Amino acid sequence: MTSAPPQCAAEADVAAAMTRFSTYLRIEKGLSRNTAVSYSEDVGKLSAYLRGEGVSVLSATTDNIEEFLASLNDVGIQPRSQARIISGIKSFYKFLKTEGSIAHNPTQLIPSPKLGLHLPEVLTVEEIDRMISCIDMSTPEGIRNRAIIETLYGCGLRVSELCELRFDSLVAEGELLRIFGKGSKERIVPIGGAAGRALNDYLSGARESFTRGDLAETHVFVTR
Repeated sequence: MTSAPPQCAAEADVAAAMTRFSTYLRIEKGLSRNTAVSYSEDVGKLSAYLRGEGVSVLSATTDNIEEFLASLNDVGIQPRSQARIISGIKSFYKFLKTEGSIAHNPTQLIPSPKLGLHLPEVLTVEEIDRMISCIDMSTPEGIRNRAIIETLYGCGLRVSELCELRFDSLVAEGELLRIFGKGSKERIVPIGGAAGRALNDYLSGARESFTRGDLAETHVFVTR
């Protein structure tokens, strides 16, 4: 029986290691399928790059990996994507070191890029005013939509929080909202003057055109 050529054997070893890594991510680390696939693909990119340099991903040095990371800048990969790639590669080599497939982790001294915090873009007061002025208040939809915008803006709600508003969220005779945000954390939010008036206009008449008298519907904002 003839043995497999060294190159074929090395590629088989890499493929087997990546399969074990993928299984580790899903079963032991409990990562989502999408995250596990992304990490595996990132290691695959590194492996392909190193293969072009005549180096196996299983025997790569710190210098080899730093050269790969430098190439990411050359092709315009954004810092946030680079951070994810580095995270995946670090996880791969940490896994190999833990299972004893390599003696030294070549990524141990490679730092992850520090990402700056990006403040969310917000609408100006003038933009909000223009948006509200465009609403046709002669229709139930317009009355509802103004109440939606005023409540979002005046109460500082997330869209998901607004969608989940129910009548039992209105407390203190409708002057406060009980909100359950991320992680089911509860907070009490005051309803501002404009938001309160718009919400009252909607609840006192326009909402019934959407619910058609269905008392089982407890969500504050509904569609047809």
